[in-house]
Amino acid sequence: MVLLPRADGLPDIGWLGLDLQAADVRALTAAASVETTSWNCWLIGSPVGLLPEHSRGYLGRPALLGHRVGPEGPGSDWSTAFGPASVRGADGSLVVEATDKAAGLDLRFEAEAVRGGGLRLRHLVTNTGQGAYVLDALDIVVPVPTGASEILDFTGRWARERQPQRRAVADGQWVREHRRGMRALDGTGLVVVGTPGFGYRDGEVLGVHLAWSGNHRYTVERLSSGTTVVRAGELLHPGEAVLAEGETYAMPWVHVTASAHGLDGLADSTHQYVRSLTAHPCQPTPVMFNPWEAVYLDHDLDTLSAMADLSAELGAERFVLDDGWFANRVSLDDGLGDWTPDPLAWPDGLTPLVDRVRGNGMEFGLWWEPEAVNPSSQVYREHPNWILRTGDRTPVLERSCYLLDLARDDVRAHLLDAFDRLMATHRIDFVKWDHNRDQIDGGHSHGSGRAAARRQTLAFRELLDELARRHPGVTWESCASGGGRIDLDIFERVQSVWASDITDPLSRQLIQHWTAQLAPLEYQGAHVTAPLSHQTGRASTLDFRAATAFFGQFGVQWDLTSVPAHELDRLARWIDLYKQHRALLHNGRFTRVELPEGLLAHGVVAQDRSEAVFSYAQLDDIVPVPPRLRVPGLAPDRTYRATLVTPPKPTVTWTVAGIEASGAALAALGLPGPERKPQSAALVHLRVL
Repeated sequence: MVLLPRADGLPDIGWLGLDLQAADVRALTAAASVETTSWNCWLIGSPVGLLPEHSRGYLGRPALLGHRVGPEGPGSDWSTAFGPASVRGADGSLVVEATDKAAGLDLRFEAEAVRGGGLRLRHLVTNTGQGAYVLDALDIVVPVPTGASEILDFTGRWARERQPQRRAVADGQWVREHRRGMRALDGTGLVVVGTPGFGYRDGEVLGVHLAWSGNHRYTVERLSSGTTVVRAGELLHPGEAVLAEGETYAMPWVHVTASAHGLDGLADSTHQYVRSLTAHPCQPTPVMFNPWEAVYLDHDLDTLSAMADLSAELGAERFVLDDGWFANRVSLDDGLGDWTPDPLAWPDGLTPLVDRVRGNGMEFGLWWEPEAVNPSSQVYREHPNWILRTGDRTPVLERSCYLLDLARDDVRAHLLDAFDRLMATHRIDFVKWDHNRDQIDGGHSHGSGRAAARRQTLAFRELLDELARRHPGVTWESCASGGGRIDLDIFERVQSVWASDITDPLSRQLIQHWTAQLAPLEYQGAHVTAPLSHQTGRASTLDFRAATAFFGQFGVQWDLTSVPAHELDRLARWIDLYKQHRALLHNGRFTRVELPEGLLAHGVVAQDRSEAVFSYAQLDDIVPVPPRLRVPGLAPDRTYRATLVTPPKPTVTWTVAGIEASGAALAALGLPGPERKPQSAALVHLRVL
């Protein structure tokens, strides 16, 4: 990151991308002086302001939008001109502070170098004037390097998250807004701008991510001057951030990463950062059995006990009881909010099942959705004033539920008490935290009903942090109708994410492939389910389903009591293979391979390049002959031997077993492709001789 000082205001950003040398910066800019921190942040001189302002001649959207409500009413102090700034650099961090005395505002810019080579940036603005300051927007704005003219972002919906889309940078703004609260199924989560045609390992790219689970706004803007910037910030509803005198608004962190090696370079940098977090799962992720698609809401101790026994025999290490265990959950329209075991389904509580699970040597986990409440629940009947609402208007029902106002002390106390009581009577190792409703018409539950999206997001973090503090042994999974709450802020708090509610391997292949742009494989829950998908009705082989779940947190979500013995044996073999390669999958470097449409290949290479495992998936029948698999990331001067990763009698023929070749040859020529077989996947392991 390169900054240029200005005598009359905030520094400008001259360069934000790959590291440069200070001597080169001096030569190319004729800068009189260059101030360097240990992470190569130089103070020199440039045209894009650290906080672009109209008062400095910036004709795009200003980074700070707002106004003051003064003695003459609203509308004053709408244009800022922050004065000379102080700049302080320390090891791996930078702070810039400035004041606009006329507008009555102080600004603080913070930058931190993070593991993996990226930066995280944010602004904080403080109201120092008289009267309330209405903040409408505060964004981080970063310049795009010359030649970067193509945008990649993501779209999606339920059961189809993180679908990539590309477009050329054009004059004006390309805007992605998310207004649904903490369920971003269609949110982009990441904007990448790069050189035309950038791929997995080729091209210069700049990635921008807002670490925030709530409403957000990303923009790529090209001015008439030709300057292109990317901006990101929280999307604030009208009146949501009104700063009283002395009050400060701190925007969410914006992570910025640059790579000269395409999207895999960005992914590797992000994965290094995520793996450095305190919350990262440092132990091998247990193989999970979840009976959701086997029983749904029909909970019966004998049936679930039988499944616990069978799953343990197969090699499962964690049993998670999903939705349906709590009082009055007779349908998906009832029971949310009453977090005690259903006395009809569980007359002796959950203890008999927990004991059975633990007796089989497995961990026990539980599903809950604490933010939601059904109108038929006891908690709603007793406390109808606890829900988010706008004034006296009750919001529309969605999935037959409302959202509790987590900013209320009494609501958080109720949820903390409910979970504490569960923990007091059952040893719970894992919690699947779900969230299945958009924040529609979500205002504070008391007073005028002002927009509450920001406060709700902050209160969610506070609730999760407090539960994690009280129960340090629990593993937390983020789920929001599938993959709707996956971001770098949630990774500071959880050890698992549910990538999507769809378990059809054909759909899952692409979703997991692109979820890995942000989430390392050890976070992604991926399950083997029934041969006939419950979501799409498509049939698939066990090998395809298991090979898809292999690249994630391997789990099973299938009625094992109805599975033939030979398929149970094959599933057990897949689980054993996964355990053999789990350390590599969850610690290595994720990489992807460019293949024609209808084919998908990705793999993991050990950090020391001693081994690798790759998947070659055929999603469609477009390609008549699957091409060779050119294997990236291996040591060019070392020799590797190929071994198929499969139980006996694989459903796809791939004649690569026993091949020995150098890493250079495997990268240039590659392995021969598998036989043509749509809707299949084959895995290969490569180890140094």
